[in-house]
Amino acid sequence: MELTWYGMSCFRISGRGKTTLLTDPYSAMLGLTPGGTTRTDVITVSHNALGHSSMDFIKGAPYVLSTPGEYEIGGTFFTGVALHTLAEEIQRYNIGYLVNYDGVKVFHAGDLSHVPSQAVAEEIGEVNVLLLPVGGGSALTAAQASDVVAVIEPNYIIPMHYALPGLQLPLEGVDRFLKVMGISTVQEEDVFKLAGRENLPEQPEVILLRANLQAQ
Repeated sequence: MELTWYGMSCFRISGRGKTTLLTDPYSAMLGLTPGGTTRTDVITVSHNALGHSSMDFIKGAPYVLSTPGEYEIGGTFFTGVALHTLAEEIQRYNIGYLVNYDGVKVFHAGDLSHVPSQAVAEEIGEVNVLLLPVGGGSALTAAQASDVVAVIEPNYIIPMHYALPGLQLPLEGVDRFLKVMGISTVQEEDVFKLAGRENLPEQPEVILLRANLQAQ
């Protein structure tokens, strides 16, 4: 399994012989442009907003998942989980997606803006790789994101939805999240690769992905 980050909350998740997934594609109006291919089999949309549901860069006619539920597409299993409080339900709707690649479970938290209850964490279940907003704005602050890690207990955390050069949104940088987590040095990668469930870390590890973007 390979994960590539295109900035904001947009990842391409792929595996040999597996369904390719693109999460929360954003609009060019936000000031960023993906630097690689965005051809995909499935798109997941956490909610309807410029930063999470635009088809500006999409090629082909993929399946689009935008509601809670369980799905099987091309032999890959997806579960959409509603992530909102009762107070938020009227004003905003956010869906997180769990995808299972040969037993490796990746959870994309969408535009999560609060720390989920233990009941919701149990509904999500085991998470090996957590794609987590950390830059504030409409989503989690750095401190809240740290609390979410404690509730979900993933093996790996990959931060998303934070400030990048050219981004036309007032988000905080990732450094604040790293500070809250007590991390002074962090592993940075262009692509995150995970061959399987073997050798998963016992303690949560943060991986920073370099955003694959066209030069401004």
